[in-house]
Amino acid sequence: MTDSGELRASDAEREAVVEQLRVASVDGRLTLVELTDRTEAAYTATTHAELALLTQDLPAAGAAAPLAAPEPARKKRWFMAFMGDTKRRGKWRVDQELGAVAVMGDVVMDLREAEVRTNTIDITAVAIMGDVKIIVPDGVDVDLDGFAFMGDKKVDVLEAAPGMNVPVVRVHGYAVMGDIKVYGDARAKPIKRGWSAWREHLGLTPGQLYGDHRHRD
Repeated sequence: MTDSGELRASDAEREAVVEQLRVASVDGRLTLVELTDRTEAAYTATTHAELALLTQDLPAAGAAAPLAAPEPARKKRWFMAFMGDTKRRGKWRVDQELGAVAVMGDVVMDLREAEVRTNTIDITAVAIMGDVKIIVPDGVDVDLDGFAFMGDKKVDVLEAAPGMNVPVVRVHGYAVMGDIKVYGDARAKPIKRGWSAWREHLGLTPGQLYGDHRHRD
């Protein structure tokens, strides 16, 4: 008799786990890099046991969460650098739109270990004779629009394969004699990733997970 954990997972079951992970992230239970890593692993899982491993430390799907009083709408949170540097790394909470302004200076915004309480991260980035650098986990969907005058704006992130329900980072960038760059783990200083062992267990490389293609703007 086949063990239930060894049964092959269906596409619908993978999508259900991805949705459970998304809800856990909005509840503040997962950082952005944890959400991205587990989402990738869910889409590459082949058995029920592999899917169960991804949610074993999370509430069951549909479990009632404690009721909380609604919070008032928050204004955009700004990070500014004028002839200097501003950096935001490590553990922090993202529950509102973000803004970055660099005037003859540098702003570095590392989202990998942030607790993201929204489905989409919206960022307004302005670089005037300066640089705005946004670091994300490889595997997120990055949408960069805006304009660059005598400057540059680009994305260098290993994206997930088409059709995956992955976190979205939307950047509205405006560069005047400056640069706005969004880049992933492959271009940044490594951080401790709790699910590296899961990738090794599956025997997958980042290129296989993300389709080994890059998007540039």
